[in-house]
Order: sequence, then structure tokens, then C-alpha cells
Amino acid sequence: MKIGLFFGSFNPIHIGHLIIANVMQDQTDLDEVWFVVSPQNPFKTQKSLLHEFDRLKMVELAIADHFFFRATDVEFHMPRPSYTIDTLTYLAEKYPHHEFKLIVGGDNLPHFHKWKNHEQILEHYGLYVYPRPGEKTEYDHPNVRFVEAPLMDISATFIRKTIKNGHSVKYLLPQPVEEYIRDKKLFI
Repeated sequence: MKIGLFFGSFNPIHIGHLIIANVMQDQTDLDEVWFVVSPQNPFKTQKSLLHEFDRLKMVELAIADHFFFRATDVEFHMPRPSYTIDTLTYLAEKYPHHEFKLIVGGDNLPHFHKWKNHEQILEHYGLYVYPRPGEKTEYDHPNVRFVEAPLMDISATFIRKTIKNGHSVKYLLPQPVEEYIRDKKLFI
């Protein structure tokens, strides 16, 4: 099987993530999309992140009814901060019958050369790139595939701020995720 790995903090997962994942699975040769919940992104600060188990639970709730999506906590058991190449290597060894591709937004391309072992990622795995508002998505490599997808400008930061200010996040989050956040009084 060909698996697209969609890494993220998912703090929280929102409809933008789900739309992109659905386009990637439905309109490419990917058989499944796995949401890799990152406990710590080396380029982000830890202070604003919910506990990793809350973020994993929200992903599980968001994708519960989608047969071609999976949530994984693989990085919870790895050294931190998590580096994409280490996770890819681990998954390729654990699932040798799968072919893994990395799903990234076009906004990652200008800084992709700063990623640990980015050449190995390109050579052994490859990228499926979706467009991001205001970003030119150009990268000349045979293992980089550009996928036409809706331009999604929904940010988890905006959602967290909206919740904190007591406003509605209806239509921004799947209903089970919104209920989980409300029930646990997250982001307030």
C-alpha cells in the first residue's frame, strides 16, 4: 500500500486538515492517509500545545468515520524533538510492505532544506505538496508531486483564539472535536 503521512501538531485538528487529507487520498495514488500526531515540532514552541494524548484523541474523533484515514502516535515513543526522517525510517522498517510519502504544504518548501536529512526524505520517500495561500509551490525534484487542492487558510491559532474569546467554531471543527474541546474546557 502507498501511505501518505500527514504530520502535524493538530492543536486542534480542523476541517482544513481533513479536506487536504481527503483530496490527497481520493485524487492521488495514495491508498491511505495516516495522521502523525507530533508531540513536539522542532520548529515550534511547546508552550501552546495541548497534551499529546488530547491531540491524538481529537484526531481519532475527527477521522472515526473515514475508512482510509488512520491516526498514529508513533512519535510519542521516539526521542524528542521529533525529526521527520527518523519517523519515516522507523515506519519503513516496521511496515516494509508499505511505501510512504510525505504530505506537506507548499509553505514548507522554502525551508525544506533546513529539515534533518532532507535529501534522504526526497530520495527515499518523496513529497506530495498541496498549495498554501500566498506561497509559490515550486520545487524541482522528480520525487516532488504537486497536488491540486483547495487553498485552505484556516489556522489552529485562529481556532484557539476564537475558543478562548468564547466565540463559535462551528464549521471550523468536526462536531466530535468541538464537543471534546467543550467538555474538557480546552483552550480557555
